[in-house]
Amino acid sequence: MPSQYAPAQDAAQRGEEILAVFDTAFGELLAADPAAFRVKFRKMAASAFAFYRGTACLFYRDLADGADRGPYLDERTGRVWIHGDLHAENFGTYMDATGRLIFNVNDFDEAYVGPFTWDLKRFAASVALIGYAKALGDEQITRLVRIYAGAYRERIHALASGAKTDEVPPFTLDTAEGPLLDALRDARSLTRFALLDSMTEIRDFERRFAAGGGSVELDAATRYKVLAAFDGYLETLPESSLGRPDSYRVKDVVGRRGIGIGSAGLPSYNILLEGNSDALENDVVIYMKQAQTPAVSRHITDAAVRGYFEHEGHRTVISQRALQDHADPWLGWTQIEEDGRRTGQLVAEISPYAVDLDWSDIDDPQEIAAVVADLGRATATMHAAADDESGHSLVPFSTERAIDAAIAADEDGFAPLLVDFAHSYGARARADHQIFVDLFRNGRIPGLTEA
Repeated sequence: MPSQYAPAQDAAQRGEEILAVFDTAFGELLAADPAAFRVKFRKMAASAFAFYRGTACLFYRDLADGADRGPYLDERTGRVWIHGDLHAENFGTYMDATGRLIFNVNDFDEAYVGPFTWDLKRFAASVALIGYAKALGDEQITRLVRIYAGAYRERIHALASGAKTDEVPPFTLDTAEGPLLDALRDARSLTRFALLDSMTEIRDFERRFAAGGGSVELDAATRYKVLAAFDGYLETLPESSLGRPDSYRVKDVVGRRGIGIGSAGLPSYNILLEGNSDALENDVVIYMKQAQTPAVSRHITDAAVRGYFEHEGHRTVISQRALQDHADPWLGWTQIEEDGRRTGQLVAEISPYAVDLDWSDIDDPQEIAAVVADLGRATATMHAAADDESGHSLVPFSTERAIDAAIAADEDGFAPLLVDFAHSYGARARADHQIFVDLFRNGRIPGLTEA
């Protein structure tokens, strides 16, 4: 399918472009921790979808090169709060601040303010990649993207029309079906005690982090910096989270190093806190990690957006609170001294109730279609949450009404826009994946010589 995103250019030229984007996005972190990036890149080499997950930086460079403001975007719909890395695996369960298990979008590290269609295009291309990996035909993939577009459109319109909560309820144990309900039931079966048992041990009648498992003992100076940053973090918590003063007593601190696809090279720390009682099974583990620069931000020039955030930790938290109803009550931000400079930190609970949507056993086309429709509804609900009523001033209008009006101006073109992009960029990502694998295995990525 011909497109500006189709893999028509020379592989060698595209390889140089990929290396340049990687250098901008990863260069500093890669130089600091090449071992973590060897792990990250080996995970990305496993499949085109894994590569796509790890290359939001390349995705947005391609959109920006294509001058992709595009249809459906105006002065409002071009600057709404977006997830920034919306693909089919960035959905899962969480327990909200009211104690209710919810299935919705997760992982807000890349969230920013930008065009709402960028989220939809990123998701649509991920559907094409998953469909290809499951040997679905092009017509089947087209149908899935149309289903996603239709579900998103229907939910946005309902929300813009003032639908009540019981008409558009969140996905919970009472309302979810299929794989979403399975994930929620799996989450419900998990326990805080099991999480603590996997990370800690009892020593001298007190809980402490256990050795091994990727934890790193901190020297006294680093521990002091982390605890000072923790004190700053407490000042960023909402008042509703500050009702249990004993819950902020630190029992132990360890270091960790990010090695996942999205967190490679980012220094982080786990902090063990006193629970809401003297019972040891109620203790809480939170993490503090260096927040990253979101890929989309390199292509948004709005000075009002850039100047709104104190640092990337602040940006991540404000974004998540905007996009997620009743977010984690432990969610906050701080700064820490790292190598002579202060870096923004994201702080949140390591939840015992987090279960990601597992696509490995979702193979029946009808079941895939049902899941994709639900994710379309979840996307619309997320976009609608972050507007003039969500407690910030950066997007001072009703997002759902602005998006609804923009789509209404060209109903017939909405789904085809996403379908065309899904097929063309899916092909581009598959070709890029092969180019990347060849660059990696032949030692072409600077700084990644084998240890």
